[in-house]
Amino acid sequence: MRGMKKIICALSVFMLATGNLAANGFNPFFDGYENQVAFNFGFGVNSGFLLPPPTQFVPFNMMHVQYSQPTTFFRMPARQSLNIVQTLGHGSKYGWHWDKYTIPMAVLSEDISFWYGCDWYTFAGLGVGMQAQQNERIGSKLVFGFKLGAGYRLTECTAVELFMQHFSNGNTADENNSYAFYGMGITYSF
Repeated sequence: MRGMKKIICALSVFMLATGNLAANGFNPFFDGYENQVAFNFGFGVNSGFLLPPPTQFVPFNMMHVQYSQPTTFFRMPARQSLNIVQTLGHGSKYGWHWDKYTIPMAVLSEDISFWYGCDWYTFAGLGVGMQAQQNERIGSKLVFGFKLGAGYRLTECTAVELFMQHFSNGNTADENNSYAFYGMGITYSF
C-alpha cells in the first residue's frame, strides 16, 4: 500500500507540473457553459487496487447521474459535482455474491483537467460520500472515490467520456476491498 501512495504522489506532482492552466477562464468540461449533467454507466471489476487492472470483470454495474459546475484547482480547469450512484449486482463470481452490493450512494467530487485541447480533455478526480448501508466488502458507510478519464466533445454542448472509477473506505475500516468500474458516459452542458 505504501508503494501505491508513492506512485499516486509522484503522478500528482507530475500532472500539476505539466498540466494546462485555465487560459482566459477556458474550462474544457463546459466550453463556456455554467452547468452540466452527466449520465454514466460502468462495468464492475474485481480488484482492491486503486488503479484496477481490467482483467476480472464481474456481474456488478454502476449507474451514475452527476450535476456539475465549473471551478478551478490551482488555476487548472475543474468541475465540482454532486453524484447519485446506484450499484447493481447480480449473481456470484470470484467468491463474492454481487447482488448483496446493490446499494445507492451520494458523493461530492471534484475532477481536474490536466491536459486538454479544443475538443478533448483528460481528468482525474477525488470524492467523498456515503453509501446507504455498510457491507463486508467496504466495511463502512463512508466511501472515498478516485476517478481517471478522458473526454471528447461531440457538439458544443455534448461530450462523451471514458473513465475508471474506484470506491473504497480509504482504510477507515478493517474490510477494505473496493468497488471498481470501467465505463463511459455522456455529458450535456447548458
